[in-house]
Amino acid sequence: MRHLLLSRLLRRASSPSQPHHNLQLIRALSSSSPLPASDTDLRKYAGYALLVLGCGAATYYSFPFPPDALHKKAVPFKYAPLPDDLHTVSNWSGTHEVHTRVLLQPDSIPALEDALATAHRERRRLRPLGSGLSPNGLGLSRAGMVNLALMDKVLDVDVKKKTVTVQAGIRVAELVDALSKHGLTLQNFASIREQQVGGIIQVGAHGTGARLPPIDEQVISMKLVTPAKGTIELSREKNPDLFYLARCGLGGLGVVAEVTLQCVERHQLVEHTFVSNADEIKKNHQNWLSENKHIKYLWIPYTDTVVIVQCNPPSRWKTPKLASKYGKDEALQHVRDLYRESLKKYRTEADSKDPAIDQLSFTELRDQLLALDPLDKDHVIRINKAEAEYWKKSEGYRMCWSDEILGFDCGGQQWVSETCFPTGTLAKPNMKDLYYMEELLQLIEKEDIPAPAPIEQRWTARSRSPMSPASSSEEDDIFSWVGIIMYLPTSDPRQRKDITEEFFNYRSLTQTSLWDDYSAYEHWAKIEVPKDKDELAQLQARLRKRFPVDAYNKARMELDPNKVLSSAKLEKFFPGMQTVQHAR
Repeated sequence: MRHLLLSRLLRRASSPSQPHHNLQLIRALSSSSPLPASDTDLRKYAGYALLVLGCGAATYYSFPFPPDALHKKAVPFKYAPLPDDLHTVSNWSGTHEVHTRVLLQPDSIPALEDALATAHRERRRLRPLGSGLSPNGLGLSRAGMVNLALMDKVLDVDVKKKTVTVQAGIRVAELVDALSKHGLTLQNFASIREQQVGGIIQVGAHGTGARLPPIDEQVISMKLVTPAKGTIELSREKNPDLFYLARCGLGGLGVVAEVTLQCVERHQLVEHTFVSNADEIKKNHQNWLSENKHIKYLWIPYTDTVVIVQCNPPSRWKTPKLASKYGKDEALQHVRDLYRESLKKYRTEADSKDPAIDQLSFTELRDQLLALDPLDKDHVIRINKAEAEYWKKSEGYRMCWSDEILGFDCGGQQWVSETCFPTGTLAKPNMKDLYYMEELLQLIEKEDIPAPAPIEQRWTARSRSPMSPASSSEEDDIFSWVGIIMYLPTSDPRQRKDITEEFFNYRSLTQTSLWDDYSAYEHWAKIEVPKDKDELAQLQARLRKRFPVDAYNKARMELDPNKVLSSAKLEKFFPGMQTVQHAR
């Protein structure tokens, strides 16, 4: 409060009318008869002196110094600490943050039912949080949140049927460890393992592999706890329409409390990483999509380099040479050299000789390099070229368990926009996935966008969940997912603001140039709500064109008529439900 008052006083003191007011006061103290210029100046400066002395005396006696004040160092003003009952929750990249006094963690379905029933009765918000990792903060709500971290048990494993039933608060990494003891694992994985199972299926998360669907397709049955109707059991046999709708329900239809997942036998994969280019990809793309169980392309802007990562079960007849041609230090040397050169330019010679540089991983080096000048296109191009050299010297094979192979080091904090669009079938791919990338890379160069690497491209089969971006009624359809990024390698607020503005310009150019032509829709966890009303209306119209918004809102009205599970973001996505006045 004191800081706010001081700020207001300082703003008043600097307002245009204040000097005139002071001038009138000085004139009132002077004689009314005209004076020579020298006498006028003398009286003016004497008035200033009296005013300063008076203010100093008033300040001294109003705020006396303690006896040891001369021996204390001056410290900057510090904001008052947040109240003990106020929780701060932010997503992984620190791009979205809320403060709330309501963050519940029930440890059982009855406790969860009671929390939602109470919120329904009192018309209070209680948004399902998950792990809070979504880049757009989809699970965040200052009005109140519920987290299932205490509901993280494996309830049943059926080795014969290869299924597992879990409480939805269990994290993917913990589930995989538990399944390994029974010789099972999940069919596919997203890039990271820290998501809660309930969250990863609700947002339509995915791995890669043109024959493998998004992760929501692994759900066989689920228990959904709703504000208005309590716990509902859903499966392909029990209320199938709601089951498919709720599998990718964005936390808006109920809180997923228990899930039964279809698993597969635990298996190893051989990962083959090599460098290619757009011309070679065009020649081999159809075969690569069809022949590889998992595949992704990492495109590096402003270069002709594309990193290909293929993952397949080990061959009984052929054992690849697992040792890489180059060692880790050799692969990183070009990036380290660039970092040392850049430190000399942006900082000092001494900084460039820091031995700790040799301990940094590739993604850490990239973050450090970008932090020096993240929006200078030429600097970013040099970093991208160094990354291309790194991958050329990292070509080779490695073999490990599938859950370890399919993970991906995404780097540090970042803004990301990922789109999903249809690209034909495995038998007849329409090549739009490659046309999309060709146009995107041309757009980046035409607009001088300081686009860092990589632009990750993955594929999945279709999903039968109507709210999935990869939803399709055609069994053979395949979809491509393309993610653009800008890293946030610094904690400096001004620099992060500049990067944010540049990223949204990058995203906007991509949207206007590509999305409609390719029927591309963003990943639910990565859609940012526009501030402009016209842009918001366009987003709502696009979502309504692709997804069954009326059916989704109808289900929300039946299961959550008081919008307990909703949030400002969800209301922006799906307007149309009757407005409910919530208690503060």
